[in-house]
Amino acid sequence: MAIIAISRQVAALGDEISKALSEKLGYRFVNRKELEKRIMDLGFPAEKLKKYDERKPGFFASLVKDRDEYLNYLQTAVLDTAAEGNCILLGRGSFLILETLPNLIPLRFVAKDSIRMERLMKEHNWNEKQALQRITESDNNRKGFHKSFFNAEIENPQQFLMVMNTGMFDVESASDAIVAVAKSVITPEKEAAGKAKLQELINCQHLVNKLIFEYKLNIEFLRAVINGNTLTLQGVADSSVLVERAIKISAVELPGYNITSSISVVQDFKTHL
Repeated sequence: MAIIAISRQVAALGDEISKALSEKLGYRFVNRKELEKRIMDLGFPAEKLKKYDERKPGFFASLVKDRDEYLNYLQTAVLDTAAEGNCILLGRGSFLILETLPNLIPLRFVAKDSIRMERLMKEHNWNEKQALQRITESDNNRKGFHKSFFNAEIENPQQFLMVMNTGMFDVESASDAIVAVAKSVITPEKEAAGKAKLQELINCQHLVNKLIFEYKLNIEFLRAVINGNTLTLQGVADSSVLVERAIKISAVELPGYNITSSISVVQDFKTHL
């Protein structure tokens, strides 16, 4: 089982190469619409999705609780999809959500602005101004999305196994090169380790969802991290009583772990409504 997570600039052939990879490797290609549907099926309203989905949230949207709920639903959708195995995930910060998996292949596709403009003009019958406006808007949104939700710089090449300039490759040659890389770097040992790590991530995310959505605990920025037999809760709360309740619930939901807390208690802290 391997997971391919793709980051791409607009008009850098991300969808086209992903589809070709899906056919050559026999992997499922989880496109934008499918991942959006999974997020909404989990409970996030469709009318709110457009405020956050692969875009920089506006000032007020970045303050409300909907932002954190979207992130939890997004992470759940990505993790549950990855657990189905042998898949290609496009965008939405998937390479960051899954970055600790040994069997992850994180890729980024880029191209010169002039080439992307030419592709957009041909595809949409746009003029140069319209194409450049689309590129600028998309690039800014994707930079803002990754910075806002993951505190990550999308253009940092160190986050990827490979950054490919698709102005120098066509879809066929690009997908052939990636297939060769995938077959050479993913071993049975990495697959086994990746499967175990993925289950840990899923357990942590499902615990966070229970604490927030089922038990209604007002702990902002809540995360759960497993290291060996220890599970640590992280976040910000306004009372130690709330933290103790979270610890007790976690011990019941995930028995067998030593539950610890790194939740900061700020007496005057109030979650944004």
